[in-house]
Amino acid sequence: MKILESAENYLEAIKMISNDKGKVKAVDIAKFLNFSKPSVSIAIKLLKENEYIFIQENGNIMLTEKGDKIAFEMCERHKMLTDFLMALGVSRETAKTDACRIEHYISKETFEKIKEHCIPRIKT
Repeated sequence: MKILESAENYLEAIKMISNDKGKVKAVDIAKFLNFSKPSVSIAIKLLKENEYIFIQENGNIMLTEKGDKIAFEMCERHKMLTDFLMALGVSRETAKTDACRIEHYISKETFEKIKEHCIPRIKT
């Protein structure tokens, strides 16, 4: 089953905040995504019900293995697509914005080809 784009964005945000701050609270997600706290609360509830996240007793939001896999993929796609677009001459801000849109719709095959193009292969 395909996960919704909005859920992918939340998972990616959780991973990025966690990588930056070490811990993630709902308020951090709201600030990061510029969403209202009630919207984030609803999303967190759904992510938890679908076993993409769990919430520790202290309120820290953690990715499950399932959630982390998706978040890692979204972060990788975002970075690779941003770098690819910038290599084509697109400005950094436009590349970041466009990468955020493209990362949810690009096929696995196309992304893998971009990845191959961007990362020189090591010959053994």
